[in-house]
Amino acid sequence: MIEIKIPSPGESITEVEISNWLVENGDYVEKDQEIAEIESDKATLPLMASENGKIEILAPAGETIKVGSIACKIDTSVKPSVSEVIKETESKEQESKSKLIELDKSTVKNTEYNKVKISPVAQKLMQENSINVDDVISGLKRIGKNEVERVISQKTGTVGFQTQKLEGSRDVERKKISQLRKKLSERLVSVKNETAMLTTFNEVDMTEVIALRKKFQKQFTEKHGTKLGFMSFFTKAVTIALKSFPTVNSQIDGDEVIFPDYSDIGIAVQTPKGLMVPVVRNAETMNLAELEIEIKRLADKGRAGIISIDDLSGGTFTITNGGVFGSMLSTPILNPPQSGILGMHNIQERPIAVNGKVEIRPMMYIALSYDHRTIDGKDSVGFLVKVKELLESPYKMLLSEKSADEVLLNL
Repeated sequence: MIEIKIPSPGESITEVEISNWLVENGDYVEKDQEIAEIESDKATLPLMASENGKIEILAPAGETIKVGSIACKIDTSVKPSVSEVIKETESKEQESKSKLIELDKSTVKNTEYNKVKISPVAQKLMQENSINVDDVISGLKRIGKNEVERVISQKTGTVGFQTQKLEGSRDVERKKISQLRKKLSERLVSVKNETAMLTTFNEVDMTEVIALRKKFQKQFTEKHGTKLGFMSFFTKAVTIALKSFPTVNSQIDGDEVIFPDYSDIGIAVQTPKGLMVPVVRNAETMNLAELEIEIKRLADKGRAGIISIDDLSGGTFTITNGGVFGSMLSTPILNPPQSGILGMHNIQERPIAVNGKVEIRPMMYIALSYDHRTIDGKDSVGFLVKVKELLESPYKMLLSEKSADEVLLNL
């Protein structure tokens, strides 16, 4: 009997939750097969089978368990039965057949349902899921009053059934709070209670950045294998601004304030498991292409549920982009123990004054939330203005924050 113990997801984590068993008790499992998902307060990790054999599950799903505790046992003396081999073979064959099925009008069974009219949207959905009209009809739970009245109205040409009161559901679903969500809640409450958090705002004219992306997007993608987004510009601008305003990159540690000489930028990513903040290490040393590649790599790992604790640890400053969800303005909350977080928002065309004339420009509101215990108002506002200036004149990111003319004239 081989014991499978809960591995340590990272330093300072003492307990986890088995969110889901991917096998049944008594199943035959193979070496290196994923048998469960472990959820800590930082990330979701897989639990792997170390040997072939029959599994005996000891820790039920949904319960909190200590790191190092036995989650299950594997009896390596048990070999797969003939029925299990046949079942696995049949399953693979059935999967192969399913992939070859392509539903169209000719695949609809010759039944009384073959005269049913199907909308193009419904037809496409049926094709994508390999089902036919018979499957849809047989899948209906019951015929109710509304359905009968709908048919009557179609035959008589009336629409009276539409005035009938619809039957609404009063069901309530309860879900246990995950370890990740529970820990996140505790951290957010502690930020509100233990920091002097303020937010300052500004707006950025995104004309130059948008023009750069539009002009070089194809070349950039062909050379680097990834698209040029907005996040790399913001990350680069932030790393330069942090050099000019180091207090925004600082952290309180007991009676001391730490000033890192590097910029480890956390990029907030929404995943199926909740909000995660993977960290781009030494972002100040990277160019735009390197930033795009690293940000995409970390975001993909987070969304796929394979991100590691090391990817999420540390960070000196965070950027969050509510604009991807349509947010116009927000006050982002600090990611402790960091002292600053930049919030990006939706880009909207708005009339602004340019050289005494009103022009329509693509504008974005940006927000900096900061801990007033370490960052004064002058530094917070100056930092945000510096980010604004770099984004509105992106060439300054390469020219030591000077214009091309200033460099040319050695000014």
